[in-house]
Amino acid sequence: MSDDKVVPLTKDIKTPPRPLTLRDVSEASGVSEMTVSRVLRNRGDVSDATREKVLKTAKQLGYVPNKIAGALASNRVNLVAVIIPSLSNMVFPEVLTGISDVLDASPLQSVVGVTNYKPEKEETVLFEMLSWRPSGIILAGLEHTEASRAMLAASGIPVVEIMDTDGNPVDSVVGISHRRAGREMARQILRYGYEQIGFLGTKMPMDHRARKRFEGFTEALAKKGVEVVDQEFYDGGSSLSKGREMTDRILERSPELDFLYYSNDMIGAGGMLHLMDQGVDIPGQVGLAAFNGTDLLDGLPIKLATMEAGRYEIGRRAAEIILARNEDETAPAGQRVELTPQIEIGDTLKRP
Repeated sequence: MSDDKVVPLTKDIKTPPRPLTLRDVSEASGVSEMTVSRVLRNRGDVSDATREKVLKTAKQLGYVPNKIAGALASNRVNLVAVIIPSLSNMVFPEVLTGISDVLDASPLQSVVGVTNYKPEKEETVLFEMLSWRPSGIILAGLEHTEASRAMLAASGIPVVEIMDTDGNPVDSVVGISHRRAGREMARQILRYGYEQIGFLGTKMPMDHRARKRFEGFTEALAKKGVEVVDQEFYDGGSSLSKGREMTDRILERSPELDFLYYSNDMIGAGGMLHLMDQGVDIPGQVGLAAFNGTDLLDGLPIKLATMEAGRYEIGRRAAEIILARNEDETAPAGQRVELTPQIEIGDTLKRP
């Protein structure tokens, strides 16, 4: 027999209160449950005075509507699932701001899931998000596992894949062509007379957008008979220190390089600071360019050449598609919005 003792509850221990219901708000505000429901769902014809009284009462009581129960008729809740690879990457906060600026004026609310650039994690996040029956999904990239694509295709809700247009979307897509971005940067570099070019970036099997930029970059160089002389890759997150270390290594191996193309601004800024510390003439001796056009570059001693990808606009346009599809069932599906990336010459690309 177990020696465990069962201790009876005392009067001092309080049981948790029951969840508040529409009836509680109805009784406290003196209006019918149907009217309370209309006000809280922002549906139906209710006078301003009644609406204000109900909302004030609900706020005072701390009432939060049960979205799942309220969604049973429509089979959806007013959430938009936003699935991104990282919160630490400086790129995605601007995308989220664009999404929020559109949804804030609507009944829809975004909820964010993070995949850490792992396809299997994306599957898990997507499954959990879809179980809540959201009103739409916005997710980064076009490359997904078969299971993820199947879930997206069968979801029955608006899906917008963002950041990249080089591929076959499940539904709608908003972004830029990264192959085009790579080609445009290569042409600009060749225009200023650089020929001994090195590339520095992430290991690309899983960084699909960086891989596509590199493919476009090398394609444009090859058309002019130029090849990438050397390459340097890194794992994990971007940092200024990694940019410094990579730049030191690649130039130690290949001191003849006259241009360094970085896959993002963070490592590009680190590389630039390293070269400045070494007294290297930029861009006379070595030219530099990166990608993303982040605010990080505004605080540097000289302006690093980069390419602005329209991150805020991508988020805004994606949210507009979701909102339009929710407000009007006849709104078109399968939209394709391709933005044009803009090269910012800065101080590190054009030779004096």
